[in-house]
Amino acid sequence: MQRTFLQTATIFTALAGISGILALTTADDTKRLHKKVAINETDNKIKLPTGFSATILATDLGPTRHIAVGKSGDIYVKLSKLKEGKGIYILRDANNDGVIDEKKMFGNYPGTGIYIKDGYLYSSSNTGVFRYKLNEKEEIINTDQPEKILDGLVDKGRDNAKPITLDKDGNLYVTVGSYSDNCREAGTGKGMSPCSILDSAGGIWKFKADKLNQTFADGKLYSTGLKNSVGIDWDTKTNTLFATQHGRGKFDDFYPQYYTPKQSAELPAETMYQLKEGDDAGWPYIYYDHIQKKKILAPEYGGDGKKTGGEKALNPVAAFPAHLGPNALMFYTGDMFPARYKNGAFIAFHSQSAELHKGYMVAFVPFVNGKAGKWEIFADNFAGVDLVKPTGPIEHRPCGLAQGPDGALYVTDDLNGTIFKINYKKK
Repeated sequence: MQRTFLQTATIFTALAGISGILALTTADDTKRLHKKVAINETDNKIKLPTGFSATILATDLGPTRHIAVGKSGDIYVKLSKLKEGKGIYILRDANNDGVIDEKKMFGNYPGTGIYIKDGYLYSSSNTGVFRYKLNEKEEIINTDQPEKILDGLVDKGRDNAKPITLDKDGNLYVTVGSYSDNCREAGTGKGMSPCSILDSAGGIWKFKADKLNQTFADGKLYSTGLKNSVGIDWDTKTNTLFATQHGRGKFDDFYPQYYTPKQSAELPAETMYQLKEGDDAGWPYIYYDHIQKKKILAPEYGGDGKKTGGEKALNPVAAFPAHLGPNALMFYTGDMFPARYKNGAFIAFHSQSAELHKGYMVAFVPFVNGKAGKWEIFADNFAGVDLVKPTGPIEHRPCGLAQGPDGALYVTDDLNGTIFKINYKKK
């Protein structure tokens, strides 16, 4: 493992501009400098509320997606592309000094979803779900013997991630994103009516969490009309499923008479829904306009940017500016953070908004008595550059969220394969 940490220390050297690190060759020296540089680098860039601090636990891991943390502190990270033939990391701080000193990879499939529940680690490929038995410390017993829970989900390359979550009653929920942005007929601006994609994609399906070798036919469509819900979580406070949706793309390509390029860049809203079985969020027939605060009929189905539609479609519980890319949703149940964060939702945004000139951030939605309040930016500047007038490349793109056993918040970055840990200490 010494070679890995020397490589990691070299990365921190480039970030912090410290010379002479390559002369440090002992494992202890490397670990001490790794820890110091990580804290200094992150504190200088990630903007957080008073009392919060962030450290970098690991970097250069590859395209890290969703993340789960066990009771022992073991960190499980999914990769969207294989690295050295493997798609999942186990990261371990063996001596509890705040530095990752053990890394192991397993699983010969890429993907996004990963979740710990009832003694198992559940992990998704782009077509199905596996699970691994855990011990009492939530450490994997055998990485080479997963059980196949599910296979046969749609994978046509676009928006093919399969995020997962579980409820308390033994049910597994899996997003199947749409491989079409707006369900248009090929080469035209006209929408398919009905949208045939919705029979196997564009929604969230429910399966049994403990039944092996299920196929798509064994599942039940739980909620439909969701173009691509990469962020999903089961809220134990309200005992309901929540999901964030990636909004559709351009309007002005086929409908310049109704939408300017500026409107196309600022619409539609990215949305968050509270879902129950049978709900329909309305895609592709309608979209939510956060400026007008209305559900608007999509132009492919006769809309002009003003006509409302989707009377039976859900209203979002929260709406965000367009194209932020909500890639993870997590309800916070820990005790480390101040009380106002308890039972609220964190959202990792993977892209940026032309309207706000903001992005690459973690937002927070407070919940009071089960109702969503006004969203706010919690952790900002993962990009590392001014998004109004950028002077260099984007450094980090938040993608996954997890809560540690101590109540800390973990954030993945799929651009440079970095793992952040956010702590709180009252000053």
